[in-house]
Amino acid sequence: MPTKRRKNRRNGNGTPLDDLNQSLLAALTDDARLSLAELGRRVGLSSPAVAERLQRLQEVGVVRGYRVELDPAALGYSLGVVLRVRPDARHLRTVAQRARESPEVVECHRITGDDCYFMKLYVRDVQHLEAVIDRFTPYGQTTTSIIQSSPVTLRGLPLEPLALDD
Repeated sequence: MPTKRRKNRRNGNGTPLDDLNQSLLAALTDDARLSLAELGRRVGLSSPAVAERLQRLQEVGVVRGYRVELDPAALGYSLGVVLRVRPDARHLRTVAQRARESPEVVECHRITGDDCYFMKLYVRDVQHLEAVIDRFTPYGQTTTSIIQSSPVTLRGLPLEPLALDD
C-alpha cells in the first residue's frame, strides 16, 4: 500500500522542515500564544509531540523567540522614524553600540550602499527625535525620514519557496 510522503526541505541548519513543522510554524506565525494542545489539534499531533518538535526547532535556531507586538501610538510614541547613519570608519562599532543603548531604536541593520546603518525607531515628538539624532551625529552623517504609513507591517517569513514570475 502506498504511503503518503511528506515534503521534506532542510533549513540552513540541516533541520527538516516537513509539512508538520511548516504547519506548526505557520500557526505560530499567525498567533504565537496558541497552547500546545491547540497547536496539536491544528496539525494532528499530541501536545508532547508538538512540544518536542518546537524544542528541536528552537535548539537549531529556526524559532528564535516569541514576541508581543505593541502599538507605538498607544504608548505615546507618535512618530515612527527611519534613521540612516554613515559613520566615520573609526566609529562603526560605536554607532552599533549607541543603537543597542537607545531604547527608541527597535531595529538596527548594518547595510551596504551609501549609508552603513539603517535604524527604525519610535519617538514621542520632534524634540524627542532631535535628542535621539544628537546621539548619533558626533559619529558621522545622519539622514532621517518620518514614516507616514506602513502598508506592510512586520509579518512572518514565507514557509514555502516562492515561485518567481518570469
